[in-house]
Amino acid sequence: MKGSPLASLPTATDDGARIESFLLDTVRIDDDAYLTEIASHLIKAGGKRQRPFFTITSAATGLDDGASVSDDVVRGGVAVELVQVGSLYHDDVIDEAQIRRQVSSVNARWGNLRAILAGDYLLAKASEIAASLGTDVAGLLASTIGELCKGQVAELQTMFNPDRTPEQYFPSIAGKTASLFAAATRIGGLVTEFSADVTDQLTEFGRLYGMAFQVVDDILDVIATDEQLGKPAGKDMIEGVYSLPVIHALRSDSGDRLRTLLDGGLTEENRQAALDTVRSSPGIDEAYTVAADFVDQSRSAILAVSDNKAAHALADTASHLLATVDAIRHA
Repeated sequence: MKGSPLASLPTATDDGARIESFLLDTVRIDDDAYLTEIASHLIKAGGKRQRPFFTITSAATGLDDGASVSDDVVRGGVAVELVQVGSLYHDDVIDEAQIRRQVSSVNARWGNLRAILAGDYLLAKASEIAASLGTDVAGLLASTIGELCKGQVAELQTMFNPDRTPEQYFPSIAGKTASLFAAATRIGGLVTEFSADVTDQLTEFGRLYGMAFQVVDDILDVIATDEQLGKPAGKDMIEGVYSLPVIHALRSDSGDRLRTLLDGGLTEENRQAALDTVRSSPGIDEAYTVAADFVDQSRSAILAVSDNKAAHALADTASHLLATVDAIRHA
């Protein structure tokens, strides 16, 4: 969580260590070193662990500043992270990805079949943890996995479609991204046994943050460099996923030129021309306005729950999304 406002919380270092310990313990199989190696591959590669930190910090909004959350809260966050990692195993198979988190993807190293089965195993372990935390958490995690699938299918239905609309885009990102952040914050409330109103408010913060997170990620995909992203800029366009800034660019005066470039699928040869077209269009500003609105709404949602350091750290984490875009745009 380096660079995140959550890292400034007094328990952040200990919480991070607890998350890593629970993650590795959960996927360790004493009599099966082979599956343990595959299942723990991306976990050992690292990650920001945003979702388990969101679970922990959401629970901490109801505690005194500096107080530690229970092990059950951490385990709830770990369940969400396992869903996230398991979905990455499956995504990399779909995308035929070779690299993930600066290491070989599971499918590249062990093949598609083992990657799919290992991803299934991680989802099963997440469900096992959720079941141990009660029926509400178990039901929530199951429905969230369903939402992830629905969001991804909705995206697949509009691939390579230059007529994709915002009305098609938003439900897709609500499922494939925002639902897991919403689950993370809701689990913090459920395990800590907050009131229904507070738990719903935490859930709304997670949903709104997740929407902002995906819009910002989509903006970065077209404004950042290959080096800043750690992958080719415009990768989504190459794969036929036309995100919000691209949707708005296609509707602008630059739309005809961009359509011509995208016709038949974007190639490496015309990738830069497409990126330049999107960057010079109103699409970036329009998408940024949407992200800023989600950020403002998410800040209001979490600060209505609590005024303690944990709540302010979550609110500032939402604002930090826009700061990332600003830093690149004004460099």
